Amino acid sequence: MSAQPALMEETARADQVLNTALRTDARRESLRLLGLLSPSLFLVFAIIIVPIGWLFWLSLFDEAGALSPANYARFFEQASYIKTFVTTFKVAFIVTGACVLLGYPLAYMLSQLPRRAASICLIFVILPFWTSVLVRTYAWLVILQRKGLINSWLIDLGVISQPLSLANNLSGVVIGMTHILLPFLVLPLYASMKTIDTDCLRAGMNLGAGPAATFRQIFFPLSLPGLASGVVIVFVLCLGFFVTPALMGGGKVIMWAMRMEQTTSLYSSWGAGAALGVVLLVVTLALLGLFQWLLGARATGVWSSR
Repeated sequence: MSAQPALMEETARADQVLNTALRTDARRESLRLLGLLSPSLFLVFAIIIVPIGWLFWLSLFDEAGALSPANYARFFEQASYIKTFVTTFKVAFIVTGACVLLGYPLAYMLSQLPRRAASICLIFVILPFWTSVLVRTYAWLVILQRKGLINSWLIDLGVISQPLSLANNLSGVVIGMTHILLPFLVLPLYASMKTIDTDCLRAGMNLGAGPAATFRQIFFPLSLPGLASGVVIVFVLCLGFFVTPALMGGGKVIMWAMRMEQTTSLYSSWGAGAALGVVLLVVTLALLGLFQWLLGARATGVWSSR
């Protein structure tokens, strides 16, 4: 009986030594991983953290170089800034919605095609990336202007008697941006759809679900991660778009990036331009956080209902 406490004490001592060795190994592994990640972390710090910090710092000083909230007060005092801000998010939501309406059926069709046919069709989705955004925007100007191809064809066919106003307005901006940003939604959505296990669809149909119910209850929820990724990419790119709104809007559609360019280049007010960038960044991060929360709450609700 006297040997049992000694054995337990020796076992506890061995466990303590083992735990200490494991913690030491874990610490060494963490330091080794940190050393491997240090170049990437330095690159992120130099390219992202430092410029954003400089932007915040610059926005706190007025034109005289004094510390002042005047750059942010201008946003609330001048109606043109609020109008531009609303227009930016209005265009972003419209373009993102248009990309979803056009991109989801396209990605679904590609996911259902045989591999060879899908690869060929994907070439046409990726093909616009080989052309400059500026060239594509000018091409849309040629197509949508009052004497462009679309208006000429519609008038020749007798569909309309007067040219439609498709360029130099909000419609032209939405059409041009949707064409440019559509592949950014189709590609991640197609990749997500291709990973869906077809056995799940067959199981649903074997349990009596029709094609519509199978798509609504199985396929669509499983494709939501890819759809969410595409929506976030398109929405964020819309907020900072410059070339297409500047050309297709005809000076009538002023977005936030155009306002920042005007503030810094025409008025040489770097503090005001930096404040515009900070406001856009903060609101964008808040919307992305809200979107992530809503998506997480929806996913939690789906799984809890099951």
